[in-house]
Amino acid sequence: MAAAGFFFSVTALVILIQLATNLNSCLAATPVHRSGRRSTQFIRTSCRTTLHPNLCFTTFARYATRVRGSSRSLATTALSLAFNTTHFTTKSIISLSKRHGLKRREAAALRDCVEQLGDSVNELKYSITKLSPATAGSRDFRRQMSDIQTWVSAALTNEDTCMDGLSGKSINRNLKTGVRRRVVKVAHLTSFALAFVNRYAAAATHK
Repeated sequence: MAAAGFFFSVTALVILIQLATNLNSCLAATPVHRSGRRSTQFIRTSCRTTLHPNLCFTTFARYATRVRGSSRSLATTALSLAFNTTHFTTKSIISLSKRHGLKRREAAALRDCVEQLGDSVNELKYSITKLSPATAGSRDFRRQMSDIQTWVSAALTNEDTCMDGLSGKSINRNLKTGVRRRVVKVAHLTSFALAFVNRYAAAATHK
């Protein structure tokens, strides 16, 4: 199947990437002043629920004053970062898969990885669009959060599957290392997004 078949509507993708990119640009431009200490502490506390708290904190501390102690804003920010990174990682692996001199097993593993990451792009896209400010505790809210948790979990599973497909001895070591480094970064961001989505769902449900 052609790589294009792994992705959703080009128009919808471009629009969503632009929105997420604009969000990241705005967030990156927001400095953390002394007045943002509480917000920074909120990021640190939130990151303690993740598997890699130090990496999480260094990733999201720059967004502290924009997040401003909002679990929903933190979840949205994490989903946007995961979406952007997954999209561009997929593009880079597509480029790698078109290189001359690849073994058949290597080319197949890269194609499988592109397919898995393409699914992750879709799932993260659905999660971003679904994370609307529905009334916390309502039936609609609980259904929305359940859908998002399912999609982000599936995205994380896809990324793990991609890395597993590169574990064979027939895969060139340099190729394997380069791809795995990119996908591990994507997996970390997706796991942070899942942790923050879970945190937001739990906090909003108990209000």
